[in-house]
Amino acid sequence: MNVRDLIPGGRNQTPTVYRDDNRDPFLSLHREVNRLFDDVFRSFDNRLPAFGSFPSLNAGWPTVEISETDKEIKVTAEVPGMEEKDIEVLLDDGVLTLKGEKRSETEDQEKQFSERFYGRFERRIPLDYEVEDDNVDARFKNGVLTVVLPKSEKAQSQVKRIAIKS
Repeated sequence: MNVRDLIPGGRNQTPTVYRDDNRDPFLSLHREVNRLFDDVFRSFDNRLPAFGSFPSLNAGWPTVEISETDKEIKVTAEVPGMEEKDIEVLLDDGVLTLKGEKRSETEDQEKQFSERFYGRFERRIPLDYEVEDDNVDARFKNGVLTVVLPKSEKAQSQVKRIAIKS
């Protein structure tokens, strides 16, 4: 006996396909659900940028970088395409707030796709330390806002170094 003799349909016949896509209800349902999701997300393609770059779905816009030393906290925010007059920096009850509005430069009605963000934003950054409100320094240059918040004497004295033992 040959192995080919065990194949259904024999040597000279083409094998029968047992999976009929049109008759399997689960496969049809699976295809319809996939098509539905494809249609929904395809409709967003022209209106929204990629999810990773969309500001409201990201951690927040503007993107910030926060660094800290024993004496100060430094917050750097990227706000490209904006001017100093469009940004407001507030410090209230241990929370630094960056507010502003980016306006569109043109009213191009024929624009089909844009990954640029326009509109109002507000970013709140809670501070873990007391800061000297009177000595806060905010500077704006080339689309980058830098805010330096000096820690109060009380906050600086609360930092304790702990020796590591081996």
